[in-house]
Amino acid sequence: MLDVLLDAVMDSVKILPFLFLAYLAMEWIESRENERTVRIIRKSGRFGPVVGSVLGVLPQCGFSAAAANLYAGRVITAGTLLAVFLSTSDEMLPILLSETAKGLSALVIVKILVLKAGVGMIAGLLVDLAVRRNHTAGEELHIHDLCEHDHCHCERGIWYSALMHTMKMMLFIFAVTLALGIVIHLVGEEAISGLILNKPVLGEFLAGLVGLIPNCAASVVLTQLYVQGAMGGGAVMAGLFVSAGVGLLVLCRTNHHWKENVRIILLLYVIGVTAGMLVSALGLL
Repeated sequence: MLDVLLDAVMDSVKILPFLFLAYLAMEWIESRENERTVRIIRKSGRFGPVVGSVLGVLPQCGFSAAAANLYAGRVITAGTLLAVFLSTSDEMLPILLSETAKGLSALVIVKILVLKAGVGMIAGLLVDLAVRRNHTAGEELHIHDLCEHDHCHCERGIWYSALMHTMKMMLFIFAVTLALGIVIHLVGEEAISGLILNKPVLGEFLAGLVGLIPNCAASVVLTQLYVQGAMGGGAVMAGLFVSAGVGLLVLCRTNHHWKENVRIILLLYVIGVTAGMLVSALGLL
């Protein structure tokens, strides 16, 4: 249980700089918001899924949290958010790199990263295209709504306001991560692997559910099962596509449109599982 507590602390501390920088950027945008700034953000937002999918493969679980914050403030689009969620590598990449010393091919790692970035990019662009066709009028930035909800006292300056946002989010993430860690500790990783082993097609669906666990433990479990030969390529990719780390927690905490959050999570799951099944059917991994 001490290890669970320490893991919860470390998971929370690791994303601290990403959360703070995201909030600071949002506060800066709000303090200087004008028509020209909004126009630039909207114009660059069309290429957001491309940038988000590439940055998402870097080994940093805090990036998905930062993206969720920016989406809640409508700084980035839904497509960009999904691109980040689908491509984020979380704890996967460090584990895979460590396994190269045990014989894991570097080509396998490259394939996984390319698949995650590619699926995130394509899915994000398609989602944004669909949203633009269905909604002719764009939604205005509403970063200030976050401030009103969190009572962050923006009049004290953007640094203080960003710090208040960050600390409140840190406490929330720590509490939820600790609770999830206790559940995983009591149930055990072997029980989770038993659900997925030797189950074609169903394995992708079950791995996707494991990927929805909103902390770094999901990517750790999935990656370890794969390198140990306990899970096929399609199943592990389905889980890793869906595994957005604490980004899902931050989304539900900061974006107050719960129906929208449910749609995003369901879409993430459907895209991830479908892509995982294609990986398996085409023998890409």
